[in-house]
Amino acid sequence: MDWFSKAFLKASLAWFGIGATLGAVMSSWPNAALYRTAHFHMNLLGFVSMMIFGVAYHVIPRFTGHPLHDKRMAAVHFWVANAGLATLALGFLLIPLLGAKALPVQGAGGILSAIGAYLFIYNMWRTLDGPKILTRVHRMPSTLPVIHPD
Repeated sequence: MDWFSKAFLKASLAWFGIGATLGAVMSSWPNAALYRTAHFHMNLLGFVSMMIFGVAYHVIPRFTGHPLHDKRMAAVHFWVANAGLATLALGFLLIPLLGAKALPVQGAGGILSAIGAYLFIYNMWRTLDGPKILTRVHRMPSTLPVIHPD
């Protein structure tokens, strides 16, 4: 298993733990309900999406029989997605304290999260299509003469 697949799975579990902890705090302290947007994003983007990313990076190349389009892009995706979610969650947690002053933090996290999603979409799309050089070879007519046995 590639390191980034395992890292996405571990990050998923970490985000699930953080999101579940925040959920427990919210259920025992009603004033903490202000943080439900952070809780929601930690669980949806953190647990669910990171789990999907980790599993997809491991399974899709095997299902299609094509190598992953770009392993470096998957590694960048890991860092961008986690930094984006951490920044986004921080922005959501700061809004009750700072109000509109926290919006740039939230916005930066949202942009990083979206960039991470686009990296995943592109990498998976290209993996599903397979290497372009093979596609061109199969479509290209042969210029070699055909030899027919007598």
